[in-house]
Amino acid sequence: MIKRWAYYTGIILIVGLISTAFKPINSQNQQWFYVDADEELLYQFPSEKTSDYVNLSLPFTGKFFIGFKEALAFKESQGKYHKVNSLGYLGKYQFGKTTLESIGIKDSATFLNNPKMQEKAFVALLKKNKWELREEIKIYRGKVIDGVRITESGILAAAHLGGAGSVRKFLESNGKRKVKDNYGTSIKSYMKQFGGYETHNIVADSNPKVR
Repeated sequence: MIKRWAYYTGIILIVGLISTAFKPINSQNQQWFYVDADEELLYQFPSEKTSDYVNLSLPFTGKFFIGFKEALAFKESQGKYHKVNSLGYLGKYQFGKTTLESIGIKDSATFLNNPKMQEKAFVALLKKNKWELREEIKIYRGKVIDGVRITESGILAAAHLGGAGSVRKFLESNGKRKVKDNYGTSIKSYMKQFGGYETHNIVADSNPKVR
């Protein structure tokens, strides 16, 4: 009789343990489940090589340099290395042939089919623009012009769009010179959209060349 009682008691305990294991958790009572509205989420991809994500439909997130260059590339070409637009601008970052020649690239066909060269070209142009706008970065960084807080990365992105001279005109005129590219995209919009990224590791260079 005792053995039978112990047997049934054991069965009841096992069923009880199993049923509690499948009890749904009320997520509304879990504080770790919530994310504040101003909290930044960073996602880390399995590979560090940008070329592994040629067909990625969304740019990298975060304010690191990789976030800067991928966000800018997505804006320029949706991150497509073989993109050629209606004005003849080439590649992931949409370079003009004159700009390519200024950093030592004369063969645009080779450039268009060489992702590594395109990445080097982007960094080289950043170095060149940072050198040309080094005084403007010192003077205007942190100021608010025409409703936009000026940052180094914003200045460099705007220079990529319209050249260092256009950025200088915008800043020196306190935002009154509304410079736009041929598609109607403004220098101001790039300063705002790409502001606050980490670009301090880019070393200014008066004459960078892609080897």
